[in-house]
This record gives sequence, structure tokens and C-alpha cells, in this order.
Amino acid sequence: MASYRMIKKNILNTRVSNVRNIYIVLSQTKTYPARAIRLYTHEPYAHASIAFDEGLEEMYSFARRGTYNPFNAGFIREYIDRGVFGRFGSTACSIFRIQITEEQYNNLRREIEIFNQNKNTYSYNYLGLIGAAFNIPIRSKQRYFCSQFVAYVLEQSGIHIFHKNYALVKPRDIRINPLLVTVYEGKLSQYRAYKKNYQIA
Repeated sequence: MASYRMIKKNILNTRVSNVRNIYIVLSQTKTYPARAIRLYTHEPYAHASIAFDEGLEEMYSFARRGTYNPFNAGFIREYIDRGVFGRFGSTACSIFRIQITEEQYNNLRREIEIFNQNKNTYSYNYLGLIGAAFNIPIRSKQRYFCSQFVAYVLEQSGIHIFHKNYALVKPRDIRINPLLVTVYEGKLSQYRAYKKNYQIA
């Protein structure tokens, strides 16, 4: 697999007009599962999402479908002012940007559309989450946990930024990834106000 340095060089060598930005969001709510994950991993974030725009208007992940029941979970479109994020205004986050080619962007669009068209067939990969904690990849075409989903759609789109099996990718692997540029750290509820005052793209 290509090194981080080679991947970054290939991106930098791409014509500017052929580059698109996408965003990966790490977050930490005060739900009981998120607290338990943080307690076990000692990491600041327990959840990962992927977004097509800097305003996070179009953002996707695997998480609970409703606000309160953690066991009814699967592929969802997320909104930073609704659902669990809307319930917990104190949610902490880090938002990262990565530049990709137009071809990779279109591939990613197609991958997300596959999930969107079949969203009722997907469920949360609880067993995979436990397996990842012990470095055992547990994969299923119908089940994912949040960071596993992010890593999978990136890999399927030709965006290879993780040097491990996608089923083992955790929020920490995103947080420390040298190919990702941090554009915001703070409360998710305050992000758009921050964005109005600072150009982040």
C-alpha cells in the first residue's frame, strides 16, 4: 500500500481545478454508549461521520435512527441541530478536511447513494465494534459501525488514507491521520457561527 507521503504527493500534483473537499467529523455526545466508549478507549471522540460540504448540511454515518433508542441504529443522514446532536448542545467535535479528485468525489457520491437507496436494509455492527476493540475485523455488507462505515466508503471510492483493514478503523485513526487537516475544534452547535466568522475551506 502506498505511503502517506506518496498519497499526499499525488493529491498535491492533481490540478487545482480537479480537486474537491470533503469533511470527516469526530464527535462526542453525552449519551451512555458514547460515554462508555470514551471510558474504554480513553479517546476524546466516540463517533465519526462523513460530509460533502463545509457547512455539514449533507452528512452521513451509522448511528441511532431516533433520538433515544440506541438499539434502533443503522445508516442515517445526520443534522447538527437535530436528533442526538440537537439534544446535546454541548457535543464536542473535531472537523477535518481532505482534498480528493473529482473522480474520487463522484465515486464517493455513488457509494453513499447505494447506502441511501438501501438504508432500511442496513443495521449497526455491534459485534464489529467489539471485534475492533480486540483487533479482530468483523465485516458484513449490511452492518457497519460509524468509523468502519467512513473508512469503507472512502476505500471503495479509491481514497486510501488508512493503513489497515477498514473494519478496524476507529475514531483515533481519523484523529491522528496526517492526511487530514483540522478546520475546527469545539462545540458542534457553535460550528456554523464560527464558520461565518472564519473562512475554513
